Amino acid sequence: MATILDEIVEAKKSVLAHAKTDAPLDELMRRIAGLPMPISLSKALQGDDIRLIAEVKKASPSAGLLRMDFNPAELAATYASSGAAAVSCLTDDHFQGTLEHLTAVKAALRPYGVPVLRKDFLTDPYQLFEARAYGADAALLIVAVLTPDLLKALLGVATGLQLECLVEIHDEAELAMALDAGAKIIGINNRDLHTFTTDLAVTEFLAPKAPDDVTVVSESGIKNRDDMVRLYELGADAGLVGEAIVTQADPGAKVRE
Repeated sequence: MATILDEIVEAKKSVLAHAKTDAPLDELMRRIAGLPMPISLSKALQGDDIRLIAEVKKASPSAGLLRMDFNPAELAATYASSGAAAVSCLTDDHFQGTLEHLTAVKAALRPYGVPVLRKDFLTDPYQLFEARAYGADAALLIVAVLTPDLLKALLGVATGLQLECLVEIHDEAELAMALDAGAKIIGINNRDLHTFTTDLAVTEFLAPKAPDDVTVVSESGIKNRDDMVRLYELGADAGLVGEAIVTQADPGAKVRE
């Protein structure tokens, strides 16, 4: 039986084919040539306390529409001014995200010097050029949808584009694959992408297994400050929070929490 993840990855194939026609690689490269250097995500996540990556997300396959008055630029500016170290922006249409959201978020973050992460299901080098051209400072790579060779290849392309990658894992085998490929920022997803259930115990189990020179980000299922403190004690350098912030009447207050 096909999972939500399988459906998203399959749907991505036709989206990617259309994108390559609408915006050929040479056009993306011309755009990139005129852009400033990306801001370092890994540096933004360093510090004496756990850092927050706040997510710009309109909807999700599991929860549906999350915010009626969705304004990506406004949300991003609120996050940055309230203390978020970085902002994650969904660009996949299953989450009602677009590349235009990414560009709007980057423009809103520029005065704050805060990096933006493109969060999507990336399986092709073209999508890294796309991420950079539309304003991303970093990109998400999900080990569950990649082979070891493809992960290494994508990390190599990203390095050439000066894009850092948050490499997402959910178990020990995926952690080993990410580290073998040279990942320097590991995202431990507490959500099982096949069932969409969450459990912070995933970070509790995997964070201690990451080397000291790797930045560890805990993702999904984080509800409040207490969760963030617990994750920091478990070895996470940062937490990525979406629904618990974007569904608030006052997202800035939730970020400051």
